[in-house]
Amino acid sequence: MSGSARPTAPRAIVIGSGIGGLTAAVALHQRGWRTTVLERAQSLEPVGAGISLAPNGQRALDVIGLGDGIRELAAWQGGGGLRNPRGRWLNRVDSAAFVQRFGGPLVVIHRATLIDLIASGLPAGVVRTASPAELIDPGVPGGQPAVVAVGDDRIEAELVVAADGIHSSARQTLFPAHPAPAYSGFTTWRMLVPALEQPQEPHETWGPGMLWGTQPLKDGSLYAYAAALAPRGERADDESAELLRRFGGWHEPVPQIIDATSPGGVLRSDVHHLIDPLPTFHRGRTALLGDAAHAMTPMLGQGGNQAVEDAVVLAHHLAPNGDLGASLAAYSADRQPRTTAIVRKASRVARAQSLSSAPAVTVREALLGLVARLGPRVALRAGDGILDWRPPQRTYADQASHG
Repeated sequence: MSGSARPTAPRAIVIGSGIGGLTAAVALHQRGWRTTVLERAQSLEPVGAGISLAPNGQRALDVIGLGDGIRELAAWQGGGGLRNPRGRWLNRVDSAAFVQRFGGPLVVIHRATLIDLIASGLPAGVVRTASPAELIDPGVPGGQPAVVAVGDDRIEAELVVAADGIHSSARQTLFPAHPAPAYSGFTTWRMLVPALEQPQEPHETWGPGMLWGTQPLKDGSLYAYAAALAPRGERADDESAELLRRFGGWHEPVPQIIDATSPGGVLRSDVHHLIDPLPTFHRGRTALLGDAAHAMTPMLGQGGNQAVEDAVVLAHHLAPNGDLGASLAAYSADRQPRTTAIVRKASRVARAQSLSSAPAVTVREALLGLVARLGPRVALRAGDGILDWRPPQRTYADQASHG
């Protein structure tokens, strides 16, 4: 054993154990950082039912060695697409055409499954639950460390990654004058139900100011979600009954799925988005990622995908002994323009889905039908520039595909 002491790896504190925070912790750990994840909840039980991982998110997870395992969970085979409440297909897309264009499948999985897969890449003791954290001082690159408070304890770190969600207190500390996330006008419901007797093709259904989505999972169960225009904060005593009131007259399997759902099995939440972009995603020694940096409506299914992109790009720039200030600036320069564009695109899709008058809905359906007649390549073009993203570093998946 050498008589000289090994230099101590720099410390990174990650606030929040959601998908983005855990991915950042694994990616930084693999880069040589000593990571600690602080989570206010009592356990890693994830909030939410299912999550859609697009090819861009899968390629981000390739960086930490998980992409292929995610792809194996893909359930979509064959057709799918967009319908109206009467059940008529407005356009259809084949899974093979999707894979050919974007280089991977669309994978819908239990959120808990994804959390477990990512957390398995961390050593024991890295994640500290029941540890509500507050950013006290963002620190100064090349100078004083960042400081995070957990109760009466003060923890110093060379880096803080704030992945504390849409109502991020760290974002408020870094950018106190910036507008808070705005209510989008939509409330959403999410649920998981057992397999129905008849297999279901994945679909979204757009109605007047409302939408429904049904997505099969690998185990045969279904992830379903719905959205509707509603006053902020509105809730029902029985959310299953509320869904039946709003969607019970729609095509099958929508009523069947609602009937298979227990009141306690429906998660409801209002949708907020950070439509006013932050000027940068870092201050001092602290970086924001995921919803804390760029909360968006779920209409493109990109919230979680952008969080894992953030995480691996951040780690890519952060060599343990590199210039921290320059590295964080490079992270912001990479991520802020891309995520701002996606937030705005998701907002435009939400506006299209919010149309509620009969004439406007008729025009919308006619335009969607026109796109369908132009062929699947045109329908898939909406994903260009988003789903075809690749991480800045080569991964094992790149090496396998190129021999």
